[in-house]
This record gives sequence, structure tokens and C-alpha cells, in this order.
Amino acid sequence: MDRRTFLATTAAGLGGGLAGCTGSGEDGTTAPGTTSPPGGGGLPDHAAVDGIQTQPYLGPPPGEAPGTIVAFEDPSCPTCAAFDFRVVPEITSNLVEPGRATFVLRGYPVIYPWGEPASHALEAVYEADAAAVWDLLAHYFDVQREYEGTDPAGVYDMTETFLAEETDLDATAVVDRARAGGVEDAVRTDLDAGKAAGAGRTTPHLFLFSDGEYLTKAAGSISYRVIESTLGV
Repeated sequence: MDRRTFLATTAAGLGGGLAGCTGSGEDGTTAPGTTSPPGGGGLPDHAAVDGIQTQPYLGPPPGEAPGTIVAFEDPSCPTCAAFDFRVVPEITSNLVEPGRATFVLRGYPVIYPWGEPASHALEAVYEADAAAVWDLLAHYFDVQREYEGTDPAGVYDMTETFLAEETDLDATAVVDRARAGGVEDAVRTDLDAGKAAGAGRTTPHLFLFSDGEYLTKAAGSISYRVIESTLGV
């Protein structure tokens, strides 16, 4: 089973020696979390979870599982691709499917320029079909080199071709919405949340929560073992 199929079928600082992808520019500031009473999950008042109920996720709805993993990822980031290939399947099998944790995806296009139109396309796809967003994300990660140096028009054209060939979506309508800026607010919401939470310009950037409490964040090459032991769920 390839990664795209795996994710599609499941859609119904810490560890690692490699740095993550880092964009240019100033880092955001860290917003410390305040905790809510422990229990069956829940979410604290933390910038990383601001607007989380409208984000793509795997597993129980956000706040219902004991653990929550909020991942800020850029489709143009090679380290994000490696994370999704090596670690996300373990998260899904061991934490998401048993209901121990929810994995939440937030778009964070801060690395290469083509990641911005790709993030708009992901938001437009999510509006049309929540499950299909995982197909498109896996596609971007699988063929990142084909998108390198591509201008926004080219990114949208290539995305439309993929959606038309590999999904049941109205590819033209979805991509036209992204081209027209129809999902600009959704993209900006994720960017603002990531910067306010302290993700800066490094991806992937994970924020870990357990029983309504913010635990810590992790960025770059993050191992599954560290995620599981940190969550303690």
C-alpha cells in the first residue's frame, strides 16, 4: 500500500538529528498555553489550536481523544515529506486508529514559493471533500521535485491535472476557487496560528497536547517514539 492510499483509507527541538525545512524571515513569538481540567482529552487555550475545529484531521474529533497532535506542514518542505512518509503511518496505526490521539493538519507555507498556491489548493480541496485533502497532500510530497521552481499558474495547472485523474472532484471548479483567492482567509488563519504559537519558519512543526494540557512542541526530523512517549496516552 503506498502512502497516498494509506492516508486516504485512514481519513474517514525533540529527537532526530536532522533539521527541518527553514524559510527566510523573522520567527513568530511563542504563545504559552494554559491548561483546562484533565479528563478525556479537551484542548487548552493555545494559539496552535485556534480554529482547530475547521482543520483536516485523522481520528476522533479534536478534543475528544486523550492526545492531540497539531502539525504545521508545508507541501514544499522535504522534511515534511519525510515525516509523512516515515512517521505519520505510525501515528495513524498506533495512536489515531485506536482512538488514543487525533492528528490535525494545518497548512504552513513558509519554505518554497510554490508551497503557497499548493496550500490554497489544499484548502479548496478540503472544502469540497475532507478526505481528498490527504490524497493531494501525499501527491505534493511524492513529486515535490516536479513542482520546484514552478510559478503559481503552473502549480494550479498541475494540481488540476492530478485532481482530474486521481479523484472524483470537479477539478476545474476546485482549482478555480483556489486561483481566485476564495480560500485566502483559511490559509491566513493557519499561518497566523502557527506564527502566534511559535512555529517560526521551520517545518514540520508539531504541538503536542494530552488530557487538555499543552505539553511541548517539536520541529524538524521528529521520531514517532518521541511523540508517543511525550503524549503518554
